[in-house]
Amino acid sequence: QVQLVESGGGLVQAGHSLRLSCAASGRSFSRNAMGWFRQAPGKERDFVATISGSGISTSYADSVKGRFTISRDNAKDTVYLRMNSLRPEDTAVYYCAAREASNVRSIASAYDYWGQGTQVTVSS
Repeated sequence: QVQLVESGGGLVQAGHSLRLSCAASGRSFSRNAMGWFRQAPGKERDFVATISGSGISTSYADSVKGRFTISRDNAKDTVYLRMNSLRPEDTAVYYCAAREASNVRSIASAYDYWGQGTQVTVSS
């Protein structure tokens, strides 16, 4: 059974940092593009960041550029999202996703596998 399991969420004050992890099991995603999305209450699921299978290509939503960094450790089948300078508007459930393809995409429908999500709450 393929699973993506996120961890690392929590409650932090504005300006602080968190690092989210997404561990894959059931199969390897070391050649697949991975992404992070987030969904705030009452809002649609939005793109945050994506990384190619090789790790060479990345893409970010404008709202997180310069603050968030996506990375991956293919030996561990794990993808990370380092979030710095957090803001209250970053509060959301963060989801990890995987594509069957290796190239990056920023739309949710391009992803085939999803984790259950981890809550990030940023207080002002």
